Amino acid sequence: MKIRFILASLLLGFLLVTCAYAELAETDDGAMLYYEVKGSGQPIVLVHGWTMTGNFWKKQVEGLSKDYQVITIDLRAHGNSSKVLHGHTIPRYAKDVNTVIKKLKLKNATLVGWSLAGPVVLSYWEQFGSKDGVKALGLVDITPFPFSPADWNSHGLKNYNYDKANGFFLALSEKRRETATGFINRMFKSGQAGPDLEWMLTEHLKTPTSVAVAIYSDYLVRDYSKTLKTIKVPVIIFAADSQIFPRSIEMGKYMNSQIPKSTFVPMEDAGHLLFYEQPEKFNSALDKFLIGIK
Repeated sequence: MKIRFILASLLLGFLLVTCAYAELAETDDGAMLYYEVKGSGQPIVLVHGWTMTGNFWKKQVEGLSKDYQVITIDLRAHGNSSKVLHGHTIPRYAKDVNTVIKKLKLKNATLVGWSLAGPVVLSYWEQFGSKDGVKALGLVDITPFPFSPADWNSHGLKNYNYDKANGFFLALSEKRRETATGFINRMFKSGQAGPDLEWMLTEHLKTPTSVAVAIYSDYLVRDYSKTLKTIKVPVIIFAADSQIFPRSIEMGKYMNSQIPKSTFVPMEDAGHLLFYEQPEKFNSALDKFLIGIK
């Protein structure tokens, strides 16, 4: 009997660690958000960048779900979420993330945003703080204000470069696949996605062009630089120089100087997709950070 009990306990523990499922959460304005959950323990919510999907975090799901409950979300009209044409603003995306967090009744969660989702995380902090179970934040290769003219900003459209932005949107509309291919390649340190290009391009193309333009337009003008000093929970900041953000490590140092309880992790050996190119280093740093704030 004792042996059976031990075996049953081990099996239950195995199932809890390896369990994975996908569901939809409905927002208060009718969007259906696709999300996946794997593992058990302290929750980590991972939010992808512009026109990407939760699938880009696959190496974090695989590595971190052994010790944590890992949740990935497809933002509205991205990935497997419903292709609604409304609500494509950074603050609305933050509300959508809150919808999933509340549905799952998460406690002591760490909310991590990559690229465009960095401002989503900062907007989340402005709107909800830590009241709905978020105890720490992660900012992965982000700028808090893409159009900023400030010296710290490394975005290619800095200083309100509307002409260049309009050129990008026109290229995106007329030559979507070609423009997207160039963008995905530039996310890698080498400037080439290699064998990953096709699946990443497929994921990117799940977002309608009109949505891609709408949310990027909103993202450019949102200024969360003053939000940094208001954050009261621990924050981990990752940055890597690439063709997307040429001086991202310098930008990361700036944010580190502004956020009171922040930890900065520069990754010189990776690009904008630093967590995909160097998953062991990224996962280890995030794990060490979370252990340190328990």
